[in-house]
Amino acid sequence: MLLSDLTLQPNIHHALESLQFLEATPVQAEVIPIALEGKDVLVSAETGSGKTAAFLLPILQRMLVSTNPASGTRALILVPTRELARQINKQCRDFVRYTPIKVGVITGGDEFKYQKALFRKNPEILIATPGRLHEHMDRGHADFTQLEVLVLDEADRMLDMGFSEEVLDIVSRCNKQRQSMLFSATLSEKLLGGVAGEVLNDPTTITLNSVQDQHENIRQEIVLSDSLEHKESQLGWLIKNETFVRALVFTNTRNRADKLGGMLRGGERRVGILHGDMDQTQRNYVLQQMRNSRIDILIATDLAARGLDVKNIDLVVNFDMARSGDDYIHRIGRTGRAGAKGLTISLISAYEWNRMINIERYLRHTFERRDTAELKGKFKGPEKLKNSGKTVGTKKDKKKEDKVAKDEPKQRHRDKKNVGKRRTPTDPTLRDAAREVEREAKAKEKLRVQRAEQAEFDEWDDDDIVEGATERSAERLGENTTEKTETKPAKKSVWGDRSDKPKRDGYAAFKKKPRKD
Repeated sequence: MLLSDLTLQPNIHHALESLQFLEATPVQAEVIPIALEGKDVLVSAETGSGKTAAFLLPILQRMLVSTNPASGTRALILVPTRELARQINKQCRDFVRYTPIKVGVITGGDEFKYQKALFRKNPEILIATPGRLHEHMDRGHADFTQLEVLVLDEADRMLDMGFSEEVLDIVSRCNKQRQSMLFSATLSEKLLGGVAGEVLNDPTTITLNSVQDQHENIRQEIVLSDSLEHKESQLGWLIKNETFVRALVFTNTRNRADKLGGMLRGGERRVGILHGDMDQTQRNYVLQQMRNSRIDILIATDLAARGLDVKNIDLVVNFDMARSGDDYIHRIGRTGRAGAKGLTISLISAYEWNRMINIERYLRHTFERRDTAELKGKFKGPEKLKNSGKTVGTKKDKKKEDKVAKDEPKQRHRDKKNVGKRRTPTDPTLRDAAREVEREAKAKEKLRVQRAEQAEFDEWDDDDIVEGATERSAERLGENTTEKTETKPAKKSVWGDRSDKPKRDGYAAFKKKPRKD
């Protein structure tokens, strides 16, 4: 089917001809006629099938046919990632180049004040990520009471990222009398039973390819690996010996992406890195370098698995196997787009074997085992397999464990730590009585010490205390008080002559003794 056969405005046809968009893809041929009638649609199609144009062209046609200059935003497109939002924005601007329609983008990573000013300009089409748009709506910056079209692209990914509550809240604040379109590469039960039921109203379901039928033009291979170091050497060999224009290497962690980037940058190929720890300016720069053919190899996390539309990606390498079948589908969907041929190679270690088997069963497709002398290692696959193909787990011998338990008494930490200590009775009554006896003993000892200190204090009179303190003060100040004390007449105590009693330092004599409890 030719795009010129569709009922579109001349301005749109002019833009399509200048972009060399002549023939409609299967998803465009199915979706555009239904969307032009204003019906809700639920579409499942593989990545790279042209879903973006399938919802953009009907939106532009609707706005050009029925103008409403007094309204605000007329079409809202929600996407899971910033990269996908900017990609749709670029394609939309190409389509509206001969029209007065304005397009805006609201994503994380940009300042609020500039985005707030964008809302005041009332762009007819707004492309946004759910998290940042929800914040603006809570602050009262956005109003969608006059919204005409709502699009959820890559809806399954938004659910996987935990945006279901934000998406449903945004939908509840939009105009009820609207057209809604939902696009996804996979239609899960969570998607169909949750978001789709809240967003769509009596939709027309279009399923062009099931999960098992997708990516028939992509050759999918696996290579067995011994360890992380073995994977690195295998990746280096593939980069040197495979023929490709651009390659995409996926990892499951950001740290590993940085490590591989540093390892490959010393070679002949130009390498870029893309992951979530990078700020928006860096991410935009890397993608622009990739599109301008200044980067040959892009090492990325699953951030690039969706929305990355770069031509001539011939090779996709899964350095770490994807965590789920859906993630794997979107990874390999970066190659073999629009009917082109592609190659995907997954490096599988022993602990990733079961994950690989799960993905094979999900896709109902057996990966091709690649035997290359330079890539081979010691790991040839698990020795024992279940009927499902998974590794047989090691089971413990219960009989042997029971025999050992009977022969040797069980050693408990609570028994070891109390060795040599007086045990507290287990009976509550006896335990409380023992604690009471211990408290009485401590009280008696404390009283005995206090009485001994009081008896010692009573043996000294006031003059002894004052004289001892005076002598100690003089010693501290370095003064010689010997002569002064000799000229002074001795004071007689009212209690009798006690001159024969040795003088002691009053401070030391009556210093409080530490308790012995």
